[in-house]
Amino acid sequence: MNFEHRLVSALFDQGLTDDQLERAREMAEERGVKLTDALVHLQMVDPLVLARITAEQLGVEFLESLEIDEIVVDLSADLPVSFAKGYKILPLWERDGVIQVAVADPMDLGRLDALRMNFDRPLEPVAMPDGPLMDAINVIFDRRAAADQVMSDIADEQVISSEEDIAQIDISDADADDEAPIIRLVNAILNQALKERASDIHIEPFERHIAVRFRVDGVLHEKLQPPKRFHASISSRLKVMAGLDIAEKRIPQDGRIKIKVSGKEIDIRLSTLPTSFGERIVMRLLDKTAVLKDLSTIGMAGDVLRDINNLILSSYGIILVTGPTGSGKTTSLYASLAKINSPVRNIITVEDPVEYQIGGIGQVQVNTKVGLTFAAGLRSILRQDPDVVMIGEIRDGETAEIAIQASLTGHLVFSTLHTNDAASAVTRLVDMGVEPYLVSSSVIGMMAQRLVRTLCDACKRPVVPTEAELEQLSLTREQLLQQTQGGHVFEAVGCQECLDNGYRGRTGIYELLVVDDDIRQLIMQNLPSSTIKKRAIKKGMRTLRDDGALKVMKGETSIAEVLRVTQDDLLDLEGG
Repeated sequence: MNFEHRLVSALFDQGLTDDQLERAREMAEERGVKLTDALVHLQMVDPLVLARITAEQLGVEFLESLEIDEIVVDLSADLPVSFAKGYKILPLWERDGVIQVAVADPMDLGRLDALRMNFDRPLEPVAMPDGPLMDAINVIFDRRAAADQVMSDIADEQVISSEEDIAQIDISDADADDEAPIIRLVNAILNQALKERASDIHIEPFERHIAVRFRVDGVLHEKLQPPKRFHASISSRLKVMAGLDIAEKRIPQDGRIKIKVSGKEIDIRLSTLPTSFGERIVMRLLDKTAVLKDLSTIGMAGDVLRDINNLILSSYGIILVTGPTGSGKTTSLYASLAKINSPVRNIITVEDPVEYQIGGIGQVQVNTKVGLTFAAGLRSILRQDPDVVMIGEIRDGETAEIAIQASLTGHLVFSTLHTNDAASAVTRLVDMGVEPYLVSSSVIGMMAQRLVRTLCDACKRPVVPTEAELEQLSLTREQLLQQTQGGHVFEAVGCQECLDNGYRGRTGIYELLVVDDDIRQLIMQNLPSSTIKKRAIKKGMRTLRDDGALKVMKGETSIAEVLRVTQDDLLDLEGG
């Protein structure tokens, strides 16, 4: 049995009829096209199903879609875009000495033969549907074109003089014609990062190229791949701007850069790290002119907002905010302080670093080089007659002990801990050496939080969730129908408005555990955090995943996004 017979037989198993096959054959003969093209044109066969069956019959791998970041861009570096689009072919990656190549038609071996002259290794076809393959080709070559455009004027590797005064430079008003090429490249990267609302810029050297990635709404996206020969110049330029030693490449360095863009002051924290292929650079971007957010605008609502507003008006006690790095803890603390800030209260903070200036509040910057640690700073500010104290982070037993003593002597203390959920804050303090009775006497509230990306309003689309998805969110179909229109939630799509991410901006999800007499007894008995959490849930506490589920039903975020950021929350409950 030849290939066409095997393919037709497989399509009959999928529901193709004799009449449909006859009509498709007539069209194929009349127009001089392949039988498979006629079947797709007449909408008798789904292109995705056809591509999968074709791959199965040929015994080649099938890919329904591609993660663009996995593609080795270097493999297509010398490939003309007209060739890739015309032949519908794209080199993907190398495995065991064989280059795997995505092709729309794995039967056309001539396409692979045309590509062989570019490589000195064997090629292996991987079947892909036309649509996803062309999308991948467009993304890869658009990215390459953008890189070529930015770097087209860079003709040498000269290092910028360290004597240049660039402590304050407005990169948006700079005259590109008068700038050195490397300065233009660095400024282009900074401008693009700010345009895309990036919080971090990663510049990572590899063997043959540099990867420039932006973290937007908590997720990294690769944006540029300058040639490796530019790495030394880019690194030196950024070190000069941050006031670092450009000759020192063996040890990590930290510095700061201040720039102005369109009248906005941007503070950049820069960190270098030596790696096998050169210095890795990460920059954190902070908008110094950003307006402090209110508690009601960062995702808090209903009973969580009510309870946190009651807690921050307490005259003494400790309020702890927990979560991993980048979960918005500092933003929540600043919003809380801004809410209670008034001339009748003396509020002092000790932070590392001071990210935003708040009028009317004394803010102390940690400086370990001169011995100004969190513990030392906390001791000093307690002699400044404060009403409210904010400690950027409780990192050790000494800081924890001082914070607890401060709360027991009539101060309201805010701080953060790195724990997965609210109840684990108790365990962390005990592990630091704090006695359980002191924890129960001082802590009045613990709040865990995460940031979830919010769906782009311009392109999000309604979907009906599966039973498995509802089960993961601990929702029933009846609850969904009561809370939404038609039982629909929304999923990410991607458009020009959101730079094809499907998301635009972030909001918080929260788990607030208010310490009442019942919870206080459990803490004094030094019971596991899982026991405390289960008791709090019985008393009405919403977990992170529960709060995420509410935001899914409101259409603010997607099920996939909530599951992505609350996986540890599910594990905590299962483990308990």
